Amino acid sequence: MSCIHYKFSSKLNYDTVTFDGLHISLSDLKKTIMAREKLKAADCDLQITNAQTKEEYTDDNALIPKNSSVIIKRIPIGGVKSAGKSFVIDRSEPASGTSKAVCKTKIQSEPFYWLNLSCCF
Repeated sequence: MSCIHYKFSSKLNYDTVTFDGLHISLSDLKKTIMAREKLKAADCDLQITNAQTKEEYTDDNALIPKNSSVIIKRIPIGGVKSAGKSFVIDRSEPASGTSKAVCKTKIQSEPFYWLNLSCCF
């Protein structure tokens, strides 16, 4: 019996898939892992990377040698999409007479950590 050691990137310990032969195809490995982890193929796909070489396996016909260790990441079926969200901060003076400073700034698809919004609060 041959085996492949796998773990999800969020886990600490490896699990093992056993098979006959010197290698297993990427598609067979994905099917086996999805069945063992009770994942549905309609919900997500698996991104599989060699733990030692950091090589990502992308071809479903690629052969993974026995005794390899791989890292698994679940990805959405359509791939990872960028967050194309727009945010509008309205800084116009309210009609009720409060003196809160308001600015109109349109922010598109930018991370929040670099924004200096101290002028708005």
